[in-house]
Amino acid sequence: MPSTTSSVFRDLIDDAAVFPPGNATLPDAVAHHRAHLTSGYAGCVGPLLVPAASAADLVSVLDGEPTTDAGRAASEPFEVVLIARPGADPALVPAARDLLLDDPRVQVAGAEVGWFDGWVQALAGALPLAVEIPRGADQPRAITEIRAACEAGHPVVAKFRTGPTPAWAWPDEAELAEVLRSMAPQVPFKLTGGLHHAARGTYEVGGVAEENHGILNVLLATAAALDGAGHDEVAGLLAVRDAQALAALVGAWTPETATRVRAAFTAYGCCTVTDPIDELTALNLLTKD
Repeated sequence: MPSTTSSVFRDLIDDAAVFPPGNATLPDAVAHHRAHLTSGYAGCVGPLLVPAASAADLVSVLDGEPTTDAGRAASEPFEVVLIARPGADPALVPAARDLLLDDPRVQVAGAEVGWFDGWVQALAGALPLAVEIPRGADQPRAITEIRAACEAGHPVVAKFRTGPTPAWAWPDEAELAEVLRSMAPQVPFKLTGGLHHAARGTYEVGGVAEENHGILNVLLATAAALDGAGHDEVAGLLAVRDAQALAALVGAWTPETATRVRAAFTAYGCCTVTDPIDELTALNLLTKD
């Protein structure tokens, strides 16, 4: 395995187990997240993503876990990120943060919210923040605001949805290429939704064939966007379906390339983190033991 590969995938996959289509219960999500953090692939796994509205439920789950004779938690604390999806009340985030702030069993590592008018004044600086950008006329404004917040020293990244929902059609290669070209050179970003596989393809999701982007495609497309590649080149990389070819390209990256790409593409949310890890392992880009 190339010695540089581990840095490409370190802390890449945030654990979105409670979100669709995984829809794990919060107790199961916490238990499985603890197992991920003690596994051979732990270095690939980021925080557990928890709805801000479920902060009190998380406390209840933690209250039900074993404690030591001294009354301390028997398990190690772990990081959580609080999620207020587009349309949710952003005030849920500071309320959830305050509830969990002094709980030694978890560390609030950040929050994610949908873009809204006034988000900078309401939330910037309160926590490391991912702001989910919209489609349409407001998208350039959202990216400009995030870039300005970054330049002002706030720990903010953009977020874009790469998987479909009932209200969000799947973004194809052409759309995702333009978003990456808009963000990568100046705005760090994370992605969410649909990135369960190493390579672009058609996969069965809940018994229905569904188009999915590939994580290796996104990494290579990000590298190209950082180098100033045009739309057709970035979209072309997103369209490649040959996993072995993609793996060979990423596996040949220098440490400098890996660092530069991951500074731009910071993480993505996945409801079953072992799906991409299993595929990347089969491609000899990771080891799980």
